[in-house]
Amino acid sequence: MALAVVTGANRGIGLALADLLKQREFSVLATCRKSSPALEALGVEIEAGIDVTDERSIETLVAAVGVREIGLLINNAGILERSGSLSELDVASIRRQFEVNALAPLRITAALRGRLAPGSKVGLITSRMGSIDDNGSGGAYGYRMSKAALNMAGKSLAVDLRPAGVAVAVLHPGMVRTEMTGAHGQVMPLDAARGLLARLDELTLDTSGGFWHANGERLPW
Repeated sequence: MALAVVTGANRGIGLALADLLKQREFSVLATCRKSSPALEALGVEIEAGIDVTDERSIETLVAAVGVREIGLLINNAGILERSGSLSELDVASIRRQFEVNALAPLRITAALRGRLAPGSKVGLITSRMGSIDDNGSGGAYGYRMSKAALNMAGKSLAVDLRPAGVAVAVLHPGMVRTEMTGAHGQVMPLDAARGLLARLDELTLDTSGGFWHANGERLPW
């Protein structure tokens, strides 16, 4: 049974991904800072207390994986904070979003690199708001900048992991109705998760490093 690791799995998209992967008969290792009744009801392996910005937490995650080979690693954990206007920037908030949204997925993927094998896949859950070409409204500095940095990390990971036979996808789930978005969105978490997994199913080494919407649209960087 292939192992799937999903970060930020206690709610929203992460919870839906864990649910669908369990249904697909993956062995699911779900990580989160704090578990939830909904996650516990899935009957998957849960590693709670994981702060993706903390080195000890990442070490705990590596230990939880142990010697198992990871078939699918989905870096889903992320935050969205209002960072103020251009005239009143909240630099601390911008920095927090960089730590969680950009640095943490890179650190986790690097830490688990030894458990990725030929045929393994890595998914980075980003946002269209990280697209430079698609930015027509400005603002949202912390979120936009951190997701743009994550997109670049995904592109570099695709290059660096290719010799090991590991493919990487940078994925936008759509505007999903979750707690993070204040329930403002057109897509339900389960539908977004289905689309994300469909894109990962299609992923190959030939397409590794691409940036896609969950609906299959190729997105501009």
